[in-house]
Amino acid sequence: MARYTGPDCKRCRREKTKLFLKGSKCESPKCPIEIRPYPPGEHGRGRTKDSEYLLQKREKQKCARIYGVLEKQFRSYYDEANRRAGKTGDELLKILESRLDNVIYRAGFAPSRDAARQAVRHGHVLVNGKKVDIPSYRVSENDIVEIAPKFRDLTPYVIARETAGQRTTPGWIEVISSQMRILVHSLPQRAAIDTQVQEQLIVELYSK
Repeated sequence: MARYTGPDCKRCRREKTKLFLKGSKCESPKCPIEIRPYPPGEHGRGRTKDSEYLLQKREKQKCARIYGVLEKQFRSYYDEANRRAGKTGDELLKILESRLDNVIYRAGFAPSRDAARQAVRHGHVLVNGKKVDIPSYRVSENDIVEIAPKFRDLTPYVIARETAGQRTTPGWIEVISSQMRILVHSLPQRAAIDTQVQEQLIVELYSK
């Protein structure tokens, strides 16, 4: 399967904003975008003409990189969102937010979406009592997501329990940290999604 293996921080610099791909490092002064807030490469500091297409392309790339989705799958999500009755941009973000790896990250059980994907792939996550090892699996209303009991004493999950009061979780899920459990009360609405993307630019890009 194709996947990106380069430095995550270069992706943030390319988009000129923090994508929060490295967990706590993104919040520290060591974050490369704090030191070099310009795109990587020889011409990173040079001015580029921000055409309409470039803005749309960059917004799509930023959204895909935030959620860790490659182009083929991202396009598939867009096509599905376009078939739905609501606004295409809103529906696209709802699909991305309901991915299992994102739910684990939003609950604070992993410091980044990449770490959440690894936890899912390694079989640490149960959905309604059954192991699910597919990060792109989408949760449904009233689902119960939890870390399997035999993995709860691993260091990342111990830290997650100890720091439970230091993070804010979205209103559409309820986190029971003592049991490493997530209750999905509803699917996310656009107003509850704090991802900093202009989804309308993505719609305009794919509508051409």
